[in-house]
Amino acid sequence: MEKPLISVIVPVYNVEDYLEGCLRSLLAQTYPRVEIILVDDASTDNSGALCSDYASRDSRIQSVRLPQNRGPSAARNEGICRAQGAYISFVDADDRVEPELLERLYESLEQAGAEVSACGAGGIDLKRGPAAVYTRPEAIRCLARGAPFNLVPWGKLYSAELVKKTLFPENIFYSEDLLFLYSVLKQSRRVSYRPDVLYHYTQREGSQMQSGASERKLTAFDAQDFVCEDARVNFPEAAEDFRLLALEANRCLAVLTVKKGGEGGHTFGYLKRIQENTRRQFSWRLLRRCSRTRDAAALLALCASAWGFWAAASAVTWMKRLGGGR
Repeated sequence: MEKPLISVIVPVYNVEDYLEGCLRSLLAQTYPRVEIILVDDASTDNSGALCSDYASRDSRIQSVRLPQNRGPSAARNEGICRAQGAYISFVDADDRVEPELLERLYESLEQAGAEVSACGAGGIDLKRGPAAVYTRPEAIRCLARGAPFNLVPWGKLYSAELVKKTLFPENIFYSEDLLFLYSVLKQSRRVSYRPDVLYHYTQREGSQMQSGASERKLTAFDAQDFVCEDARVNFPEAAEDFRLLALEANRCLAVLTVKKGGEGGHTFGYLKRIQENTRRQFSWRLLRRCSRTRDAAALLALCASAWGFWAAASAVTWMKRLGGGR
């Protein structure tokens, strides 16, 4: 019996130094029926030409170029609309995958009778666990805890029917992955997981994740607020974990804002907005659950005073510089 087609969607934006490695790993898949959809999000480097070149040489690849840069959510949605497969997987253009990725994810999904399957990943701090099949509430709890599978769309295989009903929120540019996965898992009956490291994440210098605050970054609040409130009503056993996740994201963004500044020079204005969101999610119970004392202290300082947090974080940054980064 012929296996179903799997559509692999790859959003592409200014990754010419990584793209060929990614495509070679996808073309080496042991799963027999694959279509690879490259969505060039108006790259300004040679990425678009590479996409067209590979598509001209291999019938499994199709390439489409967006007329203007719209972000990874819009690029993924374009690929979803074009996908012909019964299943969909996402791969970032600067990452690479093992040849058995799709085959093992498909086997795991089929054996479990699941709508979503996930695998382990390298290059990222991820708490893995044993192979398992999760019910919907269990999978939502795993998402909230970020273990054993992570909070991003890659490294997973999905029912295409489920993804086409969900899509990515194009008006949210950070934490959109969390909102997408939450929406997908909320509709899934079962999620299968295997710990095999089949996906390799690439950490790039100068990525947007390491930049300070901006209007785009603060759209993460909308995603976090929705998930926290929806989970409070529908998955109360996971609600506290999602709030802790939001607090940790806010702490990281606040530190980056002090170190890197805010868009348009409005550093303190952004820090105040981060403080306001943090206060809404904050509770003493959550503070006690912070894994590190210094993280708890940073959240407490941020809630108490944006100026105080700025002064303390700036002092730490300068001390690290004086000490050579130690």
